[in-house]
Amino acid sequence: MQIKTITCHDVYNHGASLQAYALQTYLASVGHHVEIINYKPEYLCGDYQLWSVDNPIYDKPIVKQLYLFAMLPKRLWSLKRKRAFDDFTINYLKLTPKIYHSCDELNDNPPQADVYIAGSDQIWNTLFQNGRDAAFYLDFAPKTAKRISYAASFATEDVAEDCKQFVCKMLQNFDVISIRERCSLPLLASLGREDGVAVCDPVFLLSKEQWNEVASHTHEKERYLLVYDTEHSAKIQEIAQQIAKEKNLKIYNISGFRLGYVDKDMWASSPLDFVQLIRDADYVVSNSFHATAFSLIYERDFCVVNRSEGINERMKSLLMSYNIVGRLVTSYSASLLNPIDYRVVNPLLQKDINDSKEFLKKVLMS
Repeated sequence: MQIKTITCHDVYNHGASLQAYALQTYLASVGHHVEIINYKPEYLCGDYQLWSVDNPIYDKPIVKQLYLFAMLPKRLWSLKRKRAFDDFTINYLKLTPKIYHSCDELNDNPPQADVYIAGSDQIWNTLFQNGRDAAFYLDFAPKTAKRISYAASFATEDVAEDCKQFVCKMLQNFDVISIRERCSLPLLASLGREDGVAVCDPVFLLSKEQWNEVASHTHEKERYLLVYDTEHSAKIQEIAQQIAKEKNLKIYNISGFRLGYVDKDMWASSPLDFVQLIRDADYVVSNSFHATAFSLIYERDFCVVNRSEGINERMKSLLMSYNIVGRLVTSYSASLLNPIDYRVVNPLLQKDINDSKEFLKKVLMS
């Protein structure tokens, strides 16, 4: 069967890249021909632009030139991280030959498929532009084809008020609809889709053995705590330093920026480095859904720190599913030193994985 997926696959975020790869790889492993639609609207293409002005106060004659000159060395150095992601995209993601820059372009000449799948990750987060883009609701897909969402995420407790009418309308595009967070099912119902189901993120569709096939290299021999921070969190620093002290661990950083308090900065690491470093860590401290997901896959001890921007429903829902919501924290406590009992977690997680695979099998074959 010819399947086209659409997601935020090329935004220089470890989780976004890995979930795109995982869904593509799993569907191909069960006999389908899969391509990711190479959808790159302007609002998703702003990373690593050497000549952009991020703050409008600097966008003035002379001031702009001075700002760009001052930022150039740092931006050139940051291209090392960009190359790591670009290499992953080239080597591991099977993309449509044509690049689409808008939903209008997709409507004019949509890539052909028997089935279109939207998802996974935060494609319906209306705090971001992608949640307001009809392309991520398969508005371009021919009505004669099957249109499915797989593990799409709203990421928040509610959609933006000014988007509700739009989202309600767009959700009617789908023949079958699934979301990633079980706690978002009431929200989905309030938006007119009471038939939705919750499924696991695509990264869980691949076993740790399958992940090891592409992420086999072992980075370090010393014991370390891994930090993955998306917002320069002072809480993460405090918690990581305390846990590292109590457990006598070095601190490594794999965030997209440097952190002054760590022993080893690996901010330019690739998506596969991300998998490897979580796999080999003694402890993981993050505010990331996918750092949490891979910690579960590799049975790591971890904690998740609430994010200030208010998109914590993803992590909360994930942890509640496996009775470890106490790992979502706002401050250090001695209980975080206790190991996670994966004898309890793994059967619950495996059931969700099996149910999600059965969901895909059923909707693709029906």
